[in-house]
Amino acid sequence: MYKADFQLVVDFVRSLYASDNFIPLHVPVFKGNERKYVLDTIDSTFVSSVGAYVNKFENLMCEITGAKYAVAIVSGTNALHLSLILAGVEQEDEVITQSLTFIATCNAISYLKARPVFVDIDRDTLGLSPDALEQFLSSSTEVRNDGFCYNKISGRRIKACVPMHTFGFPCRIDKIVEVCKRYNIFLVEDAAESIGSYYKEKHTGTYGSIGVFSFNGNKTVTCGGGGAIITNDNEIAKKAKHLSTQAKVSHRWDFYHDEVGYNYRMPNINAALACAQLEQLDLFIESKRDIASLYSSFFDHTNIEYIKEPDNTKANYWLNAILLKDRFERDLFLEFTNDQGVMTRPSWELMHHLPMYKDSQHGDLTVSEWIAERLVNIPSSVKL
Repeated sequence: MYKADFQLVVDFVRSLYASDNFIPLHVPVFKGNERKYVLDTIDSTFVSSVGAYVNKFENLMCEITGAKYAVAIVSGTNALHLSLILAGVEQEDEVITQSLTFIATCNAISYLKARPVFVDIDRDTLGLSPDALEQFLSSSTEVRNDGFCYNKISGRRIKACVPMHTFGFPCRIDKIVEVCKRYNIFLVEDAAESIGSYYKEKHTGTYGSIGVFSFNGNKTVTCGGGGAIITNDNEIAKKAKHLSTQAKVSHRWDFYHDEVGYNYRMPNINAALACAQLEQLDLFIESKRDIASLYSSFFDHTNIEYIKEPDNTKANYWLNAILLKDRFERDLFLEFTNDQGVMTRPSWELMHHLPMYKDSQHGDLTVSEWIAERLVNIPSSVKL
């Protein structure tokens, strides 16, 4: 019974991508000005962090997201790390996030020797639940006379919150913003996977004080490795650019640095690739949403649940996802499809299951556990 049902999925994926060969989970598509722009950077000799394409990339990010400022960063992980520094996170502070996330979210917290605290997600968005956040904060924290929120159990300051738009599905970010404001918690939006996704007609990453994007090789838009910070705050933008360029004070010849900085500026050669990709974003999103529609119609006639965009959202469907009956069926499906040359993957291991985060404080994670037992990502590459 399982094999017959699973074979139908394999056959559909093969028909969707018109291939009898190995079908990967997500591959980049280079059909625009990628080669032209990259060769232009080579001819110009400006291949490092100074160059016209870095500025062009930042302008494109502002145009696409509606943010006032964008800062080009070398990776999404570095962008998260820098954003938490800009948020004022210090050693032994706590940062609230979700356990169902990519490891970069928690690693960025750990780089500052801060501590993650996990709250649950919503089943339909797969992102941090504002209700779970409110419940945790109202029962376990207090705002003291200094204006900051403190964990009544650990005694530590809760400085920031990092919700993620999982697989490109926007979470209920407006409600999370409202909760964080009441508790004076700095909001960093992990929009790494959600370029081209909208919540209530507003681009992801623009609700928080800072939004972070990734342009890794497996993302909807890629430049091999790359990231971006967006914000509407001029001071945050200036500080982000300063810190990402080794905190060097501008001068015609002197090398003077006024604080500890980071080599986090995106190289011009990567930015050239990113610009060519961003020029095709609308085509990419149209293709991915067409694929999602076909998947949705197919799975409507099966016993497998296909995850659709939540209400009030327009998702980029970076990675399409389905839910199996239980972990046993999930693992059978993963084994069968990968044996058949159709790449599928489970969600990430929950962060509080990993050895370095197993002792982190967390609330009730029932939904996170339920999703992690059942979710599988299926091939989601753009078709042009």
